[in-house]
Amino acid sequence: MDPDVLRDAPGACPKCGMDLVPVGVRGAHDTAGRHAAHGGAEQDFKRRFFVTLPFVLLAVALSSHALQWFRGAAAVPYGSLCLFVIGAFVFFYGGWPFFKAAKGELLHRNPAMMTLVAFAITVAFGFSVAATFLFPGNVLYGEMATLISVFLAGHWLEMRAVRGATGALTALAALIPPSAHVLRDGQMADVPTRTLVIGDRVVIKPGEKVPVDGIVMEGESAVNEAMLTGESRPVAKRAGDAVVGGSLNQDGALTVAVAKTGEDTALAQIMQLVREAQGSAPNVQHLADRAATVLFYVAAAAGVLSFVAWYFVWPQGAIFAATAAVAAIVVACPHALGLAIPTVTSITTARGAKNGILIKDMKGLEVARRITAIAFDKTGTLTKGEFGIVKIVLAQGSPRVQDEDALLALAAAVEGSSEHSIARGIVNGAKRRNLPIGVVREFAAIPGKGAGGTVNGMRVIVGSRKLMEERGIAVRDAEIDRNAATPVFVAVDGALAGIVLLADIVRPEAKTALARLRAMGITTAMLTGDTQDVADAVGAALGITTVFAHVLPGDKVEKVKELQRGGAIVAMVGDGVNDAAALTQAHVGIAIGAGTDVAAASADIVLMKSDLMDVAKAIMLSRKTNRKMVQNLAWATGYNVLAIPVAAGALYPSFGILLPPAWAAILMTASSIIVVANALLLRKERLE
Repeated sequence: MDPDVLRDAPGACPKCGMDLVPVGVRGAHDTAGRHAAHGGAEQDFKRRFFVTLPFVLLAVALSSHALQWFRGAAAVPYGSLCLFVIGAFVFFYGGWPFFKAAKGELLHRNPAMMTLVAFAITVAFGFSVAATFLFPGNVLYGEMATLISVFLAGHWLEMRAVRGATGALTALAALIPPSAHVLRDGQMADVPTRTLVIGDRVVIKPGEKVPVDGIVMEGESAVNEAMLTGESRPVAKRAGDAVVGGSLNQDGALTVAVAKTGEDTALAQIMQLVREAQGSAPNVQHLADRAATVLFYVAAAAGVLSFVAWYFVWPQGAIFAATAAVAAIVVACPHALGLAIPTVTSITTARGAKNGILIKDMKGLEVARRITAIAFDKTGTLTKGEFGIVKIVLAQGSPRVQDEDALLALAAAVEGSSEHSIARGIVNGAKRRNLPIGVVREFAAIPGKGAGGTVNGMRVIVGSRKLMEERGIAVRDAEIDRNAATPVFVAVDGALAGIVLLADIVRPEAKTALARLRAMGITTAMLTGDTQDVADAVGAALGITTVFAHVLPGDKVEKVKELQRGGAIVAMVGDGVNDAAALTQAHVGIAIGAGTDVAAASADIVLMKSDLMDVAKAIMLSRKTNRKMVQNLAWATGYNVLAIPVAAGALYPSFGILLPPAWAAILMTASSIIVVANALLLRKERLE
């Protein structure tokens, strides 16, 4: 079963155009159960090619041209009848896939490549049968058989190339091991991964893949999640941490409690997003589809006109006219045009998934190349969403605290019992400095204002200016730095000892990422609910000139509209939850730091990591994808403009060149393979 062509409904295979068949049984890694699956058309083409090949060679050997070459025209008794039998076998057995696919195209009122192929070989076979039984003359059995053989080989090789270009889902499905070591009743047993249920305890040994999403219960290890998130560095895991199915356990044994199974797992959600993206079509695809439909009628008309011209206008005989007609029909098959966009789409989604960039809709990626402005949510996007210490200011003349570390250690001791984000920032700051944090006694929380307690015999109060004023602690002489940071006052034994200034930590890569976007010609803006001074400080640090402060979550949509009214093609970058409406309003919504919760993001593009550099990578991927699409369309269109007149015999009067149908088939197949090969080059394109 090929995961790359699983679909939720019946239809045609996106690779070969053959009908899809229903899957009756849920596979080990099939998260949909009732999807449609590829019918093994690649192997069918291969088998029919090798079965018919001896008969094709025999038909060519018995053809009148070959017999004349070997001067044995009269050596084969009943030669014409033998040719008819051989030709009929090759026609019906070798041509069956094309007739079946052509029927599907006609039923859907969308005649395309397979209809042209079926038409061409039917014309050649029908003409030969008439020449055998109705009127004496040369036949085209050898040419027809060769044409079918080339088509079978071409489709087989072409589908192999396409399969290599669209292996994203196959690679993702292979990440899940088929079995897992499960602990039941105190015993460890190997069971199929698909039989795991929530709550099972699974043992993952060093070097093994994690079979399912879960929570670490015992053990410590480093887990490589690169194949899912694009994060190259292994992530440390210990009790309480989440692990994702498909990641690789490296150097320690882990016991994991199963938390998600089936369609709820991160890998299943990623596969569904990739599948939907490969099923979606950029606007340029619709243009290619219309062109392919027009090309069908052009090819049919070229065939008819070729026959009429060479049989009636410039008489060259029925064989010559039929050969030119079949060649014109075959060479104009719009297969290259049909493959021009889907192969690029498939490679793009695979390349994006490998780099932690999940494309939910190709229309969004198509627009991304034209982005002129990006609006960033501040908290959790440009910043980490956690407070860090900016500066520590000691109060003048404080007798009990002599240095910054001593002040921070006292504050951390009091705040160690609080879950407030500011309190965690103080505690984490003390831990980063490896300070000894004392034990607090007589702890008392003061809701909305701060906390207090006794540390090393000293009464310590940590909180806001208002709390200090309520306790009669003077703060007017404090050297408060006006840098838009949040001040936390620390008093010891009734006197101000100092101030800890905190601010939301800016992501380390943010400045570089925004500079790169500006170098790409993209302006940046920031949306935040913070005060204007805080917003301006962050904007200045990152080089952002357009700053919207005091923005409530519901007002972000209006700010995006404001940028759009200015004529900008706007992308919105946010966390995908509070920013859902703004992500939807923007021309392109980009959810960053989605981690494993990929299905919740209301965005066109989901970035698995909290790495702002991936925003620029996604836009670069869009630009390179568009370039490949344009190149493929230009090649497919230019090929037909040149090939159709040559096949129709335009060069024959001046140069005596007439393109045989088999060569026309080779050129058509080569054109399709060139399109696929060009799309494959996208794998090597640098996104940095």
